[in-house]
Parts: sequence; structure tokens; C-alpha cells
Amino acid sequence: MQAFRLNNQTDLRFGPLKEADLKAAVSQFGDRVLFVYGGHSIKASGLYDRVIKALSGLHVTELPGIAPNPKIASVRAGKKLAKANNIQVILAVGGGSVIDASKVIGEAANYAGDPWDLVLDSELGKSTPQLPIVDVVTLAATGTEMNINAVISNPETKQKLGARSSRTPAVSFMDPTLTFTVPARQTAAGSMDIFSHLCEQYFDREPDNDATKGMIEGLMRSVIKWAPVAIKQPDSLPARQNLMWTATAALNGEMGAGNRNGWSCHAMEHELSAFYDITHGVGLGILTPRWMHYVLTSDPTTTALFARFGRNVWHLTDAEEADLAGHAIAKTLSWITSLGFGMTLPEVGIADDKNFAPMAQAAAKRLGNAYLPLDEAAVTAIYQASMTPGLA
Repeated sequence: MQAFRLNNQTDLRFGPLKEADLKAAVSQFGDRVLFVYGGHSIKASGLYDRVIKALSGLHVTELPGIAPNPKIASVRAGKKLAKANNIQVILAVGGGSVIDASKVIGEAANYAGDPWDLVLDSELGKSTPQLPIVDVVTLAATGTEMNINAVISNPETKQKLGARSSRTPAVSFMDPTLTFTVPARQTAAGSMDIFSHLCEQYFDREPDNDATKGMIEGLMRSVIKWAPVAIKQPDSLPARQNLMWTATAALNGEMGAGNRNGWSCHAMEHELSAFYDITHGVGLGILTPRWMHYVLTSDPTTTALFARFGRNVWHLTDAEEADLAGHAIAKTLSWITSLGFGMTLPEVGIADDKNFAPMAQAAAKRLGNAYLPLDEAAVTAIYQASMTPGLA
């Protein structure tokens, strides 16, 4: 197990959202608020009105329209609003895209240059004070409410890159009932994102980190159990509670503790989203079982971990480890398919392989330290395998 340091300062509040608590959490940082949110969903659900009521008496500037795969243009707009209105605190209400954009806006507000600089080089943000972030989570998926990560897209350069803010959100409100109105497809994509975060940290190059792997296995079983329930019964409180907490626990730092960690599917999916702007969780769902199959068939030394995955996550009992490993991947494919979104690239609008070469080249630059290091040819092979149903 590698040495590590874990310091998470988010004040996490899990349970029914109370307007008085929200106002107190925001106003402790000042009375000039940038209220960041996405589309029409928070207005349709009534959450927008609740938030505006809670912020009564404060000076509120709104930044609506944060899109999935949040764009640098929104961050730039947020920076202008923050500077023009002397913003003291950002309130982000929405899913991962809204909170990610808010994190970068929080650093860009006091940065002299273009916000895209902060995405290209996260070290730059450490030299400027970051505006505090308070958030209200409306989708169980990214875990951004309790980490320093953000992912921002630049359509002009066809880049989707991870950035790191100086600190985690100050206060995160997590009311599972706010996710009752999330459509089935978004619930499915969010659940896949959770599962992928766990897989990326489970299939790791550190061989003896049983403590962390055991925790990950438990969280994997949680999302496997509760995602189908939430899809079929959107107002199931136990399902929404378990998914919301699993999403946060998957990526608040603990599950990566002691690892030697290079993420594979996220690097490959970010290229898909950068070029085609597809739903992140759906892209991960398409790639994950193909990546697993490629890894297992390319390197027999990975059999033992895939077999453990089969035993402890999928409850498989095959006598031979090779059979266990293969069946575990098949079970993974079957479960992802059951979530209900398209499982090939053509089903999400990627009809040909014309962009695979530049995508593979960009992804491979980040995969030299992956569980199985991948070069351009390997990434291209995984993209190609994702064009047709099943596992090649």
C-alpha cells in the first residue's frame, strides 16, 4: 500500500433540505451570491423557488444554463459575473456539471488570465483565493460535492480535461428526495458513472491494498443493487439514499487511498465527449466492459483480480479463476445493458471511426500508468470493439 494523505474539509449534510440551513450556510461567507444552475429541471421541480426563498435578503446574481459536459464559455461568463458583482460565495444547485463549473468559476474570479488556463494547469489556481462553494446536489453521479475535481470541455479545441480546485466545496447539501424527479436515463447514466469511479480505483497497480479494495467491493454491490430499483421506482427513498451516498463515498478520496492509480475508461471517454458531446455515463458504460475484456485477454496476470471481482462483487462460484474472471466481465456487461441505454457507439451517434486516431493519441498520453498501460493501438482497438454489440 502506498503512503497517502487524506484531508477533506467539506461539511456534508445528508438528509432533508431546510431553507434556513441553506441560507445560514451561504450567508456565513457574505451576502453577494452567484447562484449557478443548469436547465429547467430545478424550476419544474420547485427547487428553484425554494432556493430563491432561502436566499431572501441576500444579493443574488444568477448564472443559469450550465450544460452537461460543462463548457469553458459558461466558466468565462461566471467569471465576468463574479467580478462585476463582487461575488463572495457561489451557490451551485444541480448535478456534477453545475458544481464542476462552479469550482473553476470560484478560482477564475480572482485570476487575471483566461479561465481555460486553470484547466490546463491546476497549479495556477493555487496562487489566487478561491471563492467558497456551497452546493445542493440533485443527481447521484460524480461525487464532486466532496472532492477537488472538475471536468471542463472546450469545444473549440475538442478537449475535455480534468482540473483540480484548491479545496473541496465548503458545504454540500444532499437531500435524496431531490433526485426523485431525475429521469430514468439520467439515473442510469449517473449510476454507471458511480460504478466506473469504483472500477477505476479497484483495478489498480498496487497489489496488496485489501482494505481499500474491500470498501470498493461493498460500494459496487450497493450501486449494482439500487440502480435498477431507482430506475423502475424513481421515488424509492432507500434507492435514492444509497445511490447518493455511494456516489459521494466513491470519489471523496478514501477509495483511492494507498493506490497507484491511472484511470483508463475516463481518459478514453473524455475523448468521446470532447469530439461528440455524448453523455459521460453512457460513454463509460459502453467502454468499461470492452476495456475489461481487452485487459483480461491481453495480460493473464490480471486474471486473479478479475476473479476476485467475480467472487466478491458478483457472488460467482466458478472453480477455475479464468472462468470466474470471464464470467465477471460478462455479468458486468449484462448489468450495464440492463440500465437501458445504448451499448454501442453507433447507438449514441458515432457512426464511423474517422476520429479514433486523434482520440486514441490524446487518451494514450494519459494511460502510461494505467492498470494495464495502453498505447494508441490499444485504445483504438477498444474504440473499435465498442462499435458492435457484445464482447469481441
